[in-house]
Amino acid sequence: MSTTTENGFTDEERGAMKERAKELKTSRRGAKPDPEIDVLAKIAEMSAADRAIAERLHAVIKASAPILTPKLWYGMPAYARDGKVVCFFQSAAKFKTRYAILGFSDEAKLDEGTMWPTYFALPELTAADEARIGALVKQAVS
Repeated sequence: MSTTTENGFTDEERGAMKERAKELKTSRRGAKPDPEIDVLAKIAEMSAADRAIAERLHAVIKASAPILTPKLWYGMPAYARDGKVVCFFQSAAKFKTRYAILGFSDEAKLDEGTMWPTYFALPELTAADEARIGALVKQAVS
């Protein structure tokens, strides 16, 4: 169960902030030769359900937008262009939610009219979902 501390953050949120601080500290020391290794290691640590989705998302994103570089962001897999996160995955177990999330930052070029979605709930991942995600990722980096 998530507990909110007196400063208003849950234990999980505080943990994510600590992971982000660690990532920033590591990046200041010099980038690792292949940040994808860290992403794959983080995916391997996930629960079976989250891991299955994250592995498939990783493959779809890499195939759809090879320009994006995998990296960790708040302790979760993310994909960046020129160091700026375009999209990211958040496992359901991370914040004890009922579904995983695929999110797009404001760097993603998904603009459509005056309102468009930037977060997608992923209780599972079908072939149709993969095709839609591939198209969204291509649009995001266009």
